[in-house]
Amino acid sequence: MRLILCILFLLPWSLCAQKEATKPTTEKQSATPAGKLKVVNYDEAKIPAYTLPELLTAKDGRKIAISKDWEKMRRPELLELFTSQVFGRIPATAFKKTVTVVKEDKTAMNGLATLKMVDITITAKGKSLTIHLGLFIPNSATKPVPAFLLICNRAADNIDFTRNKKSEFWPAEEVIARGYAIAAFDNADVDPDKDDGFKNGIHGLLDNGRTPESWGTLAAWAWGASRCMDYLVTDKRIDAHKIAVVGHSRGGKTSLWAGANDQRFAMIIANEAGCGGSSISRRRFGETIYEINRGFPHWFCTNFRIYNNNEDALPVDFHMLLALSAPRLLYIASAEDDLWGDPHGQYLALLNAVPAYNLFKDKSNLNEAMPARNTPVKSGNVAYHIRDGKHNLLLKDWNYFMDFADLHWKKQ
Repeated sequence: MRLILCILFLLPWSLCAQKEATKPTTEKQSATPAGKLKVVNYDEAKIPAYTLPELLTAKDGRKIAISKDWEKMRRPELLELFTSQVFGRIPATAFKKTVTVVKEDKTAMNGLATLKMVDITITAKGKSLTIHLGLFIPNSATKPVPAFLLICNRAADNIDFTRNKKSEFWPAEEVIARGYAIAAFDNADVDPDKDDGFKNGIHGLLDNGRTPESWGTLAAWAWGASRCMDYLVTDKRIDAHKIAVVGHSRGGKTSLWAGANDQRFAMIIANEAGCGGSSISRRRFGETIYEINRGFPHWFCTNFRIYNNNEDALPVDFHMLLALSAPRLLYIASAEDDLWGDPHGQYLALLNAVPAYNLFKDKSNLNEAMPARNTPVKSGNVAYHIRDGKHNLLLKDWNYFMDFADLHWKKQ
């Protein structure tokens, strides 16, 4: 017994020493359903051998060599696999949507912007919910402007349309100063971020029973982003062909799925999306499929649990999710201290998505080695950065995103 206590006491010190000596190597332990300890790997040397599913090989074995075949054959195949095995299928329940501009203030931000507050109400089966979309548009604009739409998973602390409280998470003033519009909605307006048996939110309106393929909460939030997009493309002061969807962490996973399904989004930005979003699951580094399904059983469809500790059986990996944005603009971002999200795995996912982009006119080329921190790489229609610091969405990240948008949207 004393030996066990001694080991448990010394283990954290051992791990700290290991991390200091070979940063970012460390380990984390978590309890399995059986009560045993499962080691979460943070050591590149302990990543198992794996083979990624072929991105450009169709189910019937045909090689995809041109963009036409990607669009007509491979893209629909991958979209169906992610639908049935990862995010889940949206029910076909009929619904009514009403859009109301409840407020318009042309003197927002001391006259620099116009604020619009838009209520998007969804009604089905005698019940309804309302997505509250806030939008700032620069008053200096003489023509329709590009816009950024944030899927906000931290609205209470970071989204204040009065601008009495400001946050780097949604730096509206800085985005307006760069000549872009900026919008946001609270993901909780669409569906609660908790395991509630899918009884509330949009699931409570649209679900007609549950199957292993039924949509999870991430898919619901992505659906909500598209309902916001429905409004944005109608606003005459917004350039409908230059709208970016942005998400951080669970919001980043959502932005990737929203962009995969809704090709109206011209830029997809995933900030530190990690497992189930922008990192390679077969690496089993940091958060794994088992860990994410254990911690957030409501995020994905039930079928995704088949791949708990069984990543090699998954018919896709997440470089394929990133490839579903091709040929549109795609930005993947990581943070150096966010080991749980596997920054290296995020870069590898983008690197392995590039062949899909290269089927199109705008060629992309990334180096095998990750870039240095705080040094964004941009090639063709893809970009990536890893910054210093922790898991968060900061002004530094937004500035990098806007630099990429400038490169493509302000040169035209």
